[in-house]
Amino acid sequence: MIKFFRKIRQNLLSENKFSKYLIYAIGEIVLVVIGILIALQINNWNQERIQKLEEQTIVKNIHAEYLQNKTILKRRIEEAELCEAALKQLMNSMGKDEDYLKKKNVDSLLFYAFDPPIFRPSENTISGLIQSGRLDLLQNKELVNLIYNWGRTMKALTDRTTRFTAISDNEIFPYLSKKYSYKDIDAYGPLNWKEKSNLKVDKLQIFKDIEFENLTDGFLYWMADNKNLFIELDLLIDKILTETQYD
Repeated sequence: MIKFFRKIRQNLLSENKFSKYLIYAIGEIVLVVIGILIALQINNWNQERIQKLEEQTIVKNIHAEYLQNKTILKRRIEEAELCEAALKQLMNSMGKDEDYLKKKNVDSLLFYAFDPPIFRPSENTISGLIQSGRLDLLQNKELVNLIYNWGRTMKALTDRTTRFTAISDNEIFPYLSKKYSYKDIDAYGPLNWKEKSNLKVDKLQIFKDIEFENLTDGFLYWMADNKNLFIELDLLIDKILTETQYD
């Protein structure tokens, strides 16, 4: 093909037909430009197709990841409700007489009250997108907004979790270690003690102590706030699943 065009140019020059040669040269340039534009367009189509396939894969991964997160979060909400209920029973038991308190399984209440659930979702897909700067691959702007909302809500949850974990470690457990038997509480956990502590301690005295009431009330406040964030995250998951639904 190149030899063919070269021969035409040589014939035009040899015949001294400069005007025709000029027209031919311009036409040849136009053809080259058109060829380049077509090649660029084909390349763009290929790039768009590759990006579309990559976006579809990412969306599917997000959907699968948040289906898993929803299952985990459902359990955490149930655990939070159990924790909140135990804390409320403790608060309702404050100042009550000994006969009333002996009818309660205080060991169990303390175990569930001060063992709050912690939610650690899987965020591999989203974290990878953000860290690599490829979040703009997602054309669904509503999904992008939901991802940002998820990040903000998770940040708030992490901050609150850090706060009530510090309250547990620095205030509640040191208090209980002096007033109550950990062994009796841990009978309802992994240690599964079959016998109560042989050490004598008047465990019910904590229900006459304003310090314990204040500690319990403060912990209930943080736990209730955490549960509300769990519910907010659960609603966000439902919206993310809707936006990433695929056939």
